[in-house]
Amino acid sequence: MTDTYRAADAPAVVPGARTDGPVPTPGGPLSYIHWGPVIAGAVLAAASAFVLMAFAASVGLAVASPSPTWRDASIALAILSGLWILLVAIGSFALGGYLAGRVRSTWSTNADEIEFRDGAHGLLVWALAIVIGGFLTWATATTLSSVTAVGATQSRVTAAEAALAYELDRLFRSDKRPEPIDQETRSEAGRILLTGLGREMRPEDRTYLTRLVAARTGLAPAEAERRVIQVITEARQAARRTRASGIIVGFMTAASLAAGAVAAWLAAGVGGRHRDQSISPPLRWDWRRRAAA
Repeated sequence: MTDTYRAADAPAVVPGARTDGPVPTPGGPLSYIHWGPVIAGAVLAAASAFVLMAFAASVGLAVASPSPTWRDASIALAILSGLWILLVAIGSFALGGYLAGRVRSTWSTNADEIEFRDGAHGLLVWALAIVIGGFLTWATATTLSSVTAVGATQSRVTAAEAALAYELDRLFRSDKRPEPIDQETRSEAGRILLTGLGREMRPEDRTYLTRLVAARTGLAPAEAERRVIQVITEARQAARRTRASGIIVGFMTAASLAAGAVAAWLAAGVGGRHRDQSISPPLRWDWRRRAAA
């Protein structure tokens, strides 16, 4: 609950004596938690992170591959994207924490207590910004999933076939029989391939898939078997790269959020010291003043 303050209730301040308690500022809150600066810092952190990630996506530095499938996932791109996420988190949370520490009302108490309260406000900025980002991510995912669900009701394409479309095209590619492969055959082959990505495919499944490819393409059994083995091997390698990229990005995201908490805490302390020492950053560039200096 926010306390109210009246000028008539202000205690007399003896020159040279230290007084403990809130320093009254016009319109400033006197509670321990100043939610106005916290909310302002969190909104600033979330907005700056969104802008920086938009810049990264515009130059191709994105977490997801621009390819419509997952096979083009790059570990180097995942590492670079993870480093960018780390820089964005540190910069955005530091900016929001500094704002919260700089504009909140100060207190007349020992320096360690003031620094702790400033840091706590920076930590609240970090937490609230994560909540805002999580809500926006959830809302976006919900919207996309509803659109995808509507499209799925109008299509018989299975998830396995959508993920392994290129592999299925390679399996059933043939110059002897150009007629298209029926949907049920592609779906069945996609499900068989999907089971062989995480572990070794069962011999009976591989034999059946080889017969299916030979029957639909007109290839000799030995040639059909070589094609099946090659497609399975390449798809398995692509799945491993994708899994490794996902682990790297997930770890870097968690590390970035942890680093963002530290950055927000420290930046809020810096902002509090600048507030108490009346240090204001220059708001414009004065060439004449710089030259004279």
